Amino acid sequence: MDRLQEIETRKLEIREEAENTEDIEKIKELDDEVDTLNEEVEEINEQIKNEDTKEKLEAGEIQAQEVSIEEQKSIGGIKMETRNTKEYINAYAEYLKSTLVEDYNMSAEARALITTDGYATGNSATVEVPDLVDGIVRTAWEREELAQYVRRIAVKGNYKVQFEVSSTDATIHQEGNGAVDEESLILGIVEIVPQNIKKWISVSDEVLSMRGEEFLNYIYDELTYKIAKKCVDTLVSKIAQLPQTLQANESGIYDTPSAAKISEAPAVDTIVKAVSKLSDEARDITIVMNKETDADFIAAQLSANYGFDVYRGYRVVYNNSLPSYTTATATGAVYAIVGDFNHGALFNFPDGDGIKLKYDDLSKMEYDLVKILGKEYVGIGVVADKAFTLIAAPASR
Repeated sequence: MDRLQEIETRKLEIREEAENTEDIEKIKELDDEVDTLNEEVEEINEQIKNEDTKEKLEAGEIQAQEVSIEEQKSIGGIKMETRNTKEYINAYAEYLKSTLVEDYNMSAEARALITTDGYATGNSATVEVPDLVDGIVRTAWEREELAQYVRRIAVKGNYKVQFEVSSTDATIHQEGNGAVDEESLILGIVEIVPQNIKKWISVSDEVLSMRGEEFLNYIYDELTYKIAKKCVDTLVSKIAQLPQTLQANESGIYDTPSAAKISEAPAVDTIVKAVSKLSDEARDITIVMNKETDADFIAAQLSANYGFDVYRGYRVVYNNSLPSYTTATATGAVYAIVGDFNHGALFNFPDGDGIKLKYDDLSKMEYDLVKILGKEYVGIGVVADKAFTLIAAPASR
């Protein structure tokens, strides 16, 4: 390199200067410069060695096990800094297969990449997830739109949340009058118990032979989306089943929030009536309904020649786990929900919102298929009173 030649030339000049001076301060200054130049030479040589080794690995000219520990650490630092290089993604995919399939022969290159810089020392160790996988998981949750508006936490074990049942208002104190009365506050307690939500798919040996990004997309995308959808559908079901009045349990504790319920057909004023039943704290309003019900609301708006948005500008999210107005034949069947999901609902992910995978190669071995099961440990609950209004089918339709 040109810089190495410049350094050698300068070192010769320094030697000549040192031989021709008796100034102690000057000699010390020259010695310090030589030390700095020597450190720069070491850095340049190390960089050259790392780049050469990396090129040989990528070209397949050497095996990973031939690389020294020092070189592995250097390569690991380069490759794993963002965890999204093609080499690390491929290595992670092979590592994942090796944890699923006991006899899967992970390549030496993959083992080298995931074991450098303390990323892992075996299948039981923690391996850093590539940014690609984080993106797949995040995208799956974003595809399930309602999940974006639900508050999330990560607390180990069961989680208890207090909610206000009733309270007295603040009082204006006139000067000279007696003391104001103490606030009367009644609280309820919701306990959110995490459970495993699972989804499995059968895959062929050809899928297991996929490389890197293709394999990770195939496995994570389908499993994560289905689990995210089940989380949201479960929450919607819990809200639809909320009682209309608060009731204490055997211990005298209010343990389930309530929701107002109106029996209305889709009409231009239905949403307005539903919003009017919400508490003051419910501010970020979302309307949840089956896609077919949306058509009923729009039809009501058109037939009434209504000049304003029937939803009054509130956010509309579709969820077909709710029946449509047409199919909600039973009187009182909830076909739409209006409320504040950030204030009134909660997801607790004790182990994070990534999924864990398990493998079964026996139950379908005669078909040359393997089962891969994804599971998410999550607690789902309603945590505020009157945060939601339920819109139900009326008796006469």
